[in-house]
Amino acid sequence: MNLNNIQPATGSTHNSKRIGRGQGSGKGGTSTKGHKGQKARAGYSQKIGFEGGQMPLQRRLPKFGFKNVNRKEFRAINLDTLQTLIDTKNISGDITKEVLVENGLASKNELVKILGRGEWKANVSISADKFTKSAEEAISKAGGKANTL
Repeated sequence: MNLNNIQPATGSTHNSKRIGRGQGSGKGGTSTKGHKGQKARAGYSQKIGFEGGQMPLQRRLPKFGFKNVNRKEFRAINLDTLQTLIDTKNISGDITKEVLVENGLASKNELVKILGRGEWKANVSISADKFTKSAEEAISKAGGKANTL
């Protein structure tokens, strides 16, 4: 390596011309920003959705619907998912929320609802925040118990 063949690392240089460094640079004067106007000024930033003073789209469209502030979101888990969990992981005993969290079916702060899809054969009690009627019937028919937390 000599002084005559030193080059900047690839990707480190972006501009072939430095703007705003006088008329001799070829990009002086207005610094490629045109003449006057809002975009030519220092500190310019445009709000998201700004349409030049025209009423923005998100304000032109009508509001509709209803968002319930007190809505409770449940993590839905089907009985067939729990049955495969019992068959493959050989879980013995009751199924609690902690067991579901350990096996990645729910997080610890989520509310859990057991749904009745699939065939239920295990004689275990399940503890969850909510059950569907079909899930409760299937669990009780197999000899288990559905405990609502």
